[in-house]
Amino acid sequence: MEENNKLQIENEELVAKPKLDLDRILIEEVGQFGRYQARFMAVSLLMVLSFATLSAEFIFTSARVRTRCLIPECENSTENIQFAAEWLSHALPNTSTGYDNCRRFARAAANDTSPGDSSTDKCSITFFDITTTEPCEAYVYENTNTVVYDFGLACDEWRRSLIGSMRTLGTLFAMPLTGYVSDRWGRRTALLINLVNIGVIGLSRYWATSYIAFIAAEFLETALGSGIYTCIFIIITEVVGPKYRVAAGAMYSTFFALGHVVSGLIATVVPNWRHFTLVLYITNLTCTLVTIWFTTESVRWYITKGRTDKAEKLLNKIARVNGKQLSETSFQALKLTAKISKETQMKKKEKMIKEPRLIVQVFNHKPILLRCVVAPVWWMTFSFIYYGLTINSVTLSVGNKLVNYLCVSLFEVPGFCAAYALVNRVGRKPVLAGGYWLCALAQLGFLLTPAGHSKISLALYMVGKGSISMVVTSLYLYTSELFPTAHRHSLVAFCSMLGRVGAILAPLTPAFGAQLPFMLFAGMATLSGVLILLTPETLGCRLPDTMEDAATIGRDNTI
Repeated sequence: MEENNKLQIENEELVAKPKLDLDRILIEEVGQFGRYQARFMAVSLLMVLSFATLSAEFIFTSARVRTRCLIPECENSTENIQFAAEWLSHALPNTSTGYDNCRRFARAAANDTSPGDSSTDKCSITFFDITTTEPCEAYVYENTNTVVYDFGLACDEWRRSLIGSMRTLGTLFAMPLTGYVSDRWGRRTALLINLVNIGVIGLSRYWATSYIAFIAAEFLETALGSGIYTCIFIIITEVVGPKYRVAAGAMYSTFFALGHVVSGLIATVVPNWRHFTLVLYITNLTCTLVTIWFTTESVRWYITKGRTDKAEKLLNKIARVNGKQLSETSFQALKLTAKISKETQMKKKEKMIKEPRLIVQVFNHKPILLRCVVAPVWWMTFSFIYYGLTINSVTLSVGNKLVNYLCVSLFEVPGFCAAYALVNRVGRKPVLAGGYWLCALAQLGFLLTPAGHSKISLALYMVGKGSISMVVTSLYLYTSELFPTAHRHSLVAFCSMLGRVGAILAPLTPAFGAQLPFMLFAGMATLSGVLILLTPETLGCRLPDTMEDAATIGRDNTI
């Protein structure tokens, strides 16, 4: 009886007092971005930088290596073979980019020459039938720096490209696994598991002796460790005040791009794939050991799990480091608000059980159905082009592949900055449609640029990467604003999951040929820009709570 009276008194106090959430405590008492948040931000950005270097690893470890046929009539495989021998024009067909990598002229019928001298005089054109070509029986590699040499992937472009696709496929499994661990055992626990997994499994590839072992490790690394970025982002957004969250997101995106640049610089200094892997993953594990001690659990997670003593201790620590003070009254009000919020959520769940299934509700609201059709196309397009341009930058026929990669990665930063500068001024739709169409124009310009104008080609390629980066930044925001609160997470996750199809296909694009990938990029970007016009502008609108609100967004629900 006494417990019931106490519970009633607490509920009466809760009704009498104004609600106080964590954002208000951050704003009014402990500080939105003080020394504590700045310190944690620095640590988390170091983790993002380290993770980004790993995410681009496969681009270098499985990079294409120039090859040619071994010509036994003119050279002996046991001798020191020259890749660019003087007599190659006698034995190999010519292509627009040099000698054919995968075929040779057939041996002349009258020729019965045994392997021997590779001099021009003793490797005559009469040895070969220049009217007939045949596949290579053995290969000579320009270098031994990538897995192409170790696992015999010369002219096996599909198996080489499949490495990147398997790595991306693993991320589909990482999202639900990390989400489950994060919600049940905490953000810090999920982060630590991901950091250890990605470091240990990635490092194990140093000892891979077969293609199957290598590609299996690529898949397992991302399936069990690629949730790092999400974990860090959630923790920082839950400890930083609302005023600085957009800036924090911009910093994360920038450091992710810089991580790609660092990966390229390391590849320049350490070109051999095994040594490159060793440097990257030992550095990552060292970073993990250093930074994990400065990473704290999320205050919001403590509160939602009822561990209010730890939440209060952490909030007091944040306030102390920031030179502030957390009042006992405010924290008690926060506990009561969290309690009523939990009760409200239970009631919502009971109500949702009685509601029709989500798919039925979507089909009952045609504007929402249209968005569920077009939004996944936007996501597939951006992931296909974003990752496709990154991967293809090292296979371009213009310039140096590492310089190309560094320039393309750096040009993401202006795209991120442009999006943050424009999205709240001109609106979501103009930024997204403009980004897609600018990207399409850049791809067409790249295709139509005459040979010999490498600087113009690279400039157009970089414009394409910058414009699709602008789309990436804006699309997360715009998609979340199109769907109602009750189903926002499920519908955005649906779009993101289908969008991964583009990321899985992107590593295969080098196998499509020299021009087809950029035709696909241009076509899909143009289509997505048009599809943006079919949905409403959300700038200045309140976030919709119900399906009815979402269906009419942009008409009568402005702030």
